[in-house]
Amino acid sequence: MTRMPLKVLIVPDKFKGTLTALDAAELMAKGWRDARGADQLELLPMSDGGDGFGEVLGRLRNAEMKTVATLDAAGRPIRAAWWWDPKTTTAIIESARVIGLALLPPNKFHPFNLDTFGLGAVMDAATGIGARHCLMGIGGSATNDGGFGVARARGWTFLDNRGQPIEHWRHLDLLQHIRAPDPQGELPELLVAVDVQNPLLGTKGATRIYGPQKGLRPEDIEHAENCLRRLAEVAGRELGSNAAIKPGAGAAGGLGFGMRCFFGARLESGFDIFARHARLRERILAAQLVITGEGAIDASTLMGKGVGEVARLCNEAGIPCIGLAGALRDSALVDQSKGQRFLHALGMSPHLTTPELAMRDPQVWLPRLAAEAARNWAENQ
Repeated sequence: MTRMPLKVLIVPDKFKGTLTALDAAELMAKGWRDARGADQLELLPMSDGGDGFGEVLGRLRNAEMKTVATLDAAGRPIRAAWWWDPKTTTAIIESARVIGLALLPPNKFHPFNLDTFGLGAVMDAATGIGARHCLMGIGGSATNDGGFGVARARGWTFLDNRGQPIEHWRHLDLLQHIRAPDPQGELPELLVAVDVQNPLLGTKGATRIYGPQKGLRPEDIEHAENCLRRLAEVAGRELGSNAAIKPGAGAAGGLGFGMRCFFGARLESGFDIFARHARLRERILAAQLVITGEGAIDASTLMGKGVGEVARLCNEAGIPCIGLAGALRDSALVDQSKGQRFLHALGMSPHLTTPELAMRDPQVWLPRLAAEAARNWAENQ
């Protein structure tokens, strides 16, 4: 029997620490073609606002990549990429390219010595070229400074109880006054893509939930929380800002708060921004099968992460969805009798190899996994 060619949409996120979303899409396509060479494949790498946001949105908007001299989160000189769409005067900034955790050597810098200052030079470059709109993805940061650093870089002054400028966010517990730049200048309309919905403070806030991933030790948590709480209190009193309680304020170590409080940014789900720019729903409806994936597929995948949201949209549209992962940690995700979202889900680990080898050689194992998924599809049709 001749197999009818399929229209397949391949829409993965990054495989964190190993593959960009574009790399993952190309490797999935390679493996699928090895098993089903006649199928029509459309590759659509995605980002929910973290690592890869600039490349993904830049490709979707045919934007030109530019670079600017700035500083990373540790204050070391770097050249950072950003993207420019002159037709719509829109700048696209990925904060992970500037202050990303992945840019730093593991365990070398304490978060009390890291900040968002380097983002200021990228914002300056965008403003200088005439940007009227700015899209900024803020996930993947190494920082926990509430946007203090980038505000300082853009002319904001933070004064302690002696009237002296505060230069390190770990001293924000002494904050008494905040002064805006004079003049502040005209800012582009700023839309910030957040990959989480946490508030700034509290048990679900930036410090307690994400601080340990960035290197905050148990004995650091209370001081870090006090610094961000004082920042929010003074901003509320002097600027009339209630940004700390907004969903997404705790994203990127409170950078969501800082961008809203100091620059009037609007915060939106990074996945929703991607889906809108990519016309994702239309592309899903035009496909007969969708393949998505990320480094780990587990229960958290269905809690608002991009891969889970792709699967949700597929379910709503009646289009089958296959999930491919570096590690599959919950086989119940494929039990559709229980309302789960994947028709099939496979992981390099445990289906093909060990977690260690999957991390070391994803270029070998991901195409094999995609080919296995293609054979499974053919056998079950």
